[in-house]
Amino acid sequence: MATPSLFPLDPATSSSTVRVRVRFDETDAMGIVHHGRYLIFLEIARVEWLRKRGIRYADWAAGGRHLAVVEASCKYMQSARFDDELDVEVTLSELRAASLRFTYVIRRGGEALTEGMTRHACVDDAGKLRRLEEAMLDVLRRPEA
Repeated sequence: MATPSLFPLDPATSSSTVRVRVRFDETDAMGIVHHGRYLIFLEIARVEWLRKRGIRYADWAAGGRHLAVVEASCKYMQSARFDDELDVEVTLSELRAASLRFTYVIRRGGEALTEGMTRHACVDDAGKLRRLEEAMLDVLRRPEA
């Protein structure tokens, strides 16, 4: 069961959709996307979600703040294949003092193929848990530009 957000989130501004195209090297011998590649699709969408809100993740990392993945899951419902265009909807679904959670739905032509979740802890360069700084919270709560 999810813990409620410490900081309220506006459902109208907490989601973005990113399109990815399946490359040949992401498929297995059966011609379908290998299960491990879906986590990469989630990462691509998450980084773009931040970019759409005016921040490059690399800027936070250069400043000594990282969003370490501490939990990840995927539920596979349908297979994606080479050259499919996939829409990855990513939603910031929980925001706490030192952690956050994103949920994802990967769709092909409107059909849901995969649902996923990642939980992240805010850590410094030494890996020590840190509170999300106010500037980070501002980015996380803003709508996409």
